[in-house]
Amino acid sequence: MGIEKIKGYFRGFAIERDNPDLLRAQFSVLSRQLPLMYGMLLVNMWALSGVYMSAAPAWATVYIPAFFSIAGVARIIGWWSARNNTPTPEFAYKVLTRTNRLAVIITVILTSWSLSLFPYGDVYMQSNIAFFMAISGVGVIICLLQLRTAAFLVALVINTPFVIFFAMQGNSTYISMAVNMALVIGVMLLVVKIQSDHFVGAVVAQTKLEAANKENQRLANRDSLTGLTNRRQFFSHLSDAFEAAKADEKRLAVGIVDLDGFKPVNDLYGHVVGDALLVEVGRRLTALCDENVHVSRLGGDEFAFTVTDFDQDEVLIELGERICAALREPINVADVTAQISGSLGIAVYPDLADSVFSLYERADYALYQIKRANPGNPMLFSSDHIAQIEMSSRIEQTLRTADLANELSVMFQPIVDVKTKQTMAFEALARWNSPTLGKIGPNDFIPVAEKAGIVSDLTRVLLEKSLAVAVTWPKDVRLSFNLSAHDISSNEGAVRIVGIILASGFDPKRLDLEITETAMFLDFTQAKASIDTLKDLGCGIALDDFGTGYSSLSQLHALPLTKIKIDRSFVSNLDKNPASYKIVKSLLALSRDMDLGCVIEGVETDEEMAALNDLGGQLVQGYYYSPPVSEDEAVAYYNATASSKAS
Repeated sequence: MGIEKIKGYFRGFAIERDNPDLLRAQFSVLSRQLPLMYGMLLVNMWALSGVYMSAAPAWATVYIPAFFSIAGVARIIGWWSARNNTPTPEFAYKVLTRTNRLAVIITVILTSWSLSLFPYGDVYMQSNIAFFMAISGVGVIICLLQLRTAAFLVALVINTPFVIFFAMQGNSTYISMAVNMALVIGVMLLVVKIQSDHFVGAVVAQTKLEAANKENQRLANRDSLTGLTNRRQFFSHLSDAFEAAKADEKRLAVGIVDLDGFKPVNDLYGHVVGDALLVEVGRRLTALCDENVHVSRLGGDEFAFTVTDFDQDEVLIELGERICAALREPINVADVTAQISGSLGIAVYPDLADSVFSLYERADYALYQIKRANPGNPMLFSSDHIAQIEMSSRIEQTLRTADLANELSVMFQPIVDVKTKQTMAFEALARWNSPTLGKIGPNDFIPVAEKAGIVSDLTRVLLEKSLAVAVTWPKDVRLSFNLSAHDISSNEGAVRIVGIILASGFDPKRLDLEITETAMFLDFTQAKASIDTLKDLGCGIALDDFGTGYSSLSQLHALPLTKIKIDRSFVSNLDKNPASYKIVKSLLALSRDMDLGCVIEGVETDEEMAALNDLGGQLVQGYYYSPPVSEDEAVAYYNATASSKAS
């Protein structure tokens, strides 16, 4: 054990080849201190030569100092020019090893040269030799402090001969000098050891700090759940990729993926399953990407990627289809099989985007459009979308300054009992006739108003108009009215709607308020609180577009629903599509099991109507019976169906 300690001690004086940061630090310090060391030695050497110039031969006082000066100046230039360099560990190790060797060679030369002058001088001149050796040795040791191998070698090579030589002169003064020098060098070597340890410790601490900072930087740019880069790093990478594409005149694509049906799974099974699902989504996305595709998680259930080095849009569409297909595959996590999908919007620079901001925004716009039109699929931003954006912008600006009370109107579409052929209710449908833009359909202006946060202003006007018409109807006719997510996103919104209903004089028990699944599950708790308030007033609550929002049954049971409305996407070609037939059959059975009314939307053909009769559907809405009509036509339609029933 003692031998190992001794070996360990001596290893502490070796150049640490396996510590690259220490090697670079030693190189950096020496590149600034060694020029000073060589300068000091040259000054001291010529000062001693001057003392002996008249007594010693020229080879000792001129030639040797001149030769050493040439070599010293070369070393000064070499080290000084390298002071700002960052060497490789291998190069630094090579230079430091050479410095060790040169330290021995230089000190041997200086010691031999200075002692060779001793016989030529008197006591005064000989004292200068002692001073030269002492002061030069101490100076060299100080300059080599961070390379203690060299410092110790210098101390041994200069001071061992010094102490022995002057101690043997028999002169008490010289003996005293030798003893003092031995003590001073001993203290100096102890200082070298301590300071060198501090230097190494500081370098190690700096290395650990830099490693910790790098790790913190990595974690700051990494999504802790999926291991993908996060939103911050995505936009940093996007900016770099954009500048590179711009400089190289190449194309760059951005894709944004939003999961369809994730929130119900997360709410139903808990965050553990939801987190595991996100991890699996990240894994699937990564598996589909090569070196030209960079994937990130933006947050929640939203992911994004950049694509470089592609020529045709078909490559992007094919990648998007593979991503969407992969996300449609069932995901088995924690003994749960989850079925979700992913919608994808893609935009390309420089085709239809000229900045990082527009590239991302247009990918997001394409995502919004595909989620509205055909969720679970990819969509590439196109020139048609630019026209839509421009039109949406015009619609938003016009809506903000519109005289809503005069420009908005309401149409009514009947909801018919197929067994009695009687009109049971009318759904109020918004219309807008702008003096500036002309007639704008609800599918165009309602989404814009929702996105702009002004849809509640439209709701107020439309609800007042609808109730004003419905209050004149027969007492057995109901009114169905659509609410947006903004209308039920706060208690204030619910209270405002209650106030409008009470002020109208219309019986709340004859009013069905329709909400969509997606609106409900943006903030389920707040939405439920608002709906409870409306239900307590006596209003019926209908869940619109049922089957398209990935509701969980547990949440449906938690809502005070009175009706569900089956989305027309399941009804179209019902008679020809076995999958749609089975879905409608299941939804009708579900409504009966939950003791809910069920309205089937979008019925248009005799064949669809016949299929619904086979399934037992009772309440139907669609062009099969009537398109939306004006308030006068609504009364006439009701009277016609009432007369038909009476006859």
